[in-house]
Amino acid sequence: MNNDMNFFDLCAACGRAIGRGCAACWRMFERMLRLTYRYWWLVLTLVALAIAAAFYYTRQDNLTYKVNAVALLNGPTIQQFEQVYFPLAAGILEENEPMRSYLCERQVRDLTTFRVIDGLGDGTADYIDFKRKSVSTDTMLVQMQDRLCLQFRMKKRDLYLLPQVEAAMMDYLNRNDLMQQSYGKYLENLREEVAFNHRQAQKLDSLTSHYYFRGHLGMNSFEKMQQGTVVMSDWGGDWKVKLFLDDIYEQQKHLQRGDFRIQLATAPVTLENHFSVWPAPVNGRKKCVVIFFLLGWIGACVLAEIIDRRKAICEWLKK
Repeated sequence: MNNDMNFFDLCAACGRAIGRGCAACWRMFERMLRLTYRYWWLVLTLVALAIAAAFYYTRQDNLTYKVNAVALLNGPTIQQFEQVYFPLAAGILEENEPMRSYLCERQVRDLTTFRVIDGLGDGTADYIDFKRKSVSTDTMLVQMQDRLCLQFRMKKRDLYLLPQVEAAMMDYLNRNDLMQQSYGKYLENLREEVAFNHRQAQKLDSLTSHYYFRGHLGMNSFEKMQQGTVVMSDWGGDWKVKLFLDDIYEQQKHLQRGDFRIQLATAPVTLENHFSVWPAPVNGRKKCVVIFFLLGWIGACVLAEIIDRRKAICEWLKK
């Protein structure tokens, strides 16, 4: 007898399994409808209590919001940052840490990080991987090594503490010795790179000036310019000028990028933006009412099933 299964047999087996699962779900739904009809007073009571609990859970003071910010790592690696960030996220801090009071009083909770994705390969952050679908080996959606998204949750009544929480968190991260060592080396290398770019720009400027004023226009080019005898034909029509222009434009980009990076590198960890509050609350009223309604209905049906089978359950327990 041949027990080999081909692709079509596998598809048929999967289809039969899905069909049996759907049929079982439909039978369970039918049973819940019958129980709801027979024990309507019990179902109605538990559903009303569940909806009341949903309204209490979603009261204004208890609304919980996500708070996000993108952190720029000036020297520390992702692994070093996560090593320092772990005690903060786990809440195992020393007693003299300012963040400890916020964590102990549950004013700040559910601290986590998300990777920032560079989808175009231009070194610019494109989006944040909130669903954690990216992998470190992906060459198309590259995980940036100098940026992380920090997220935690706060209730609406505690949002006035957000500036103090931000300052305490940045102080905790930037006081770490490991972060300071990486930051010092990074800043030293960055300053050397910026100085090198400025020297290269000066060299290109000197070469351009020499070509125009000493070679192309002649030794008396300055006198010609002062007398107004230089004509446009002396400046245009030479393809060699394009070589200098491309180099100058490219070097100018390096200069701007380096100056911008050194301007941002004021600490081992800086925020590209202040912590901002997500507009929609985590425990929104509409969503919670639907969830609590379903939980109340399912719980009422389970209780009704127990009541309906109480005799069989009692006989089973007496065995």
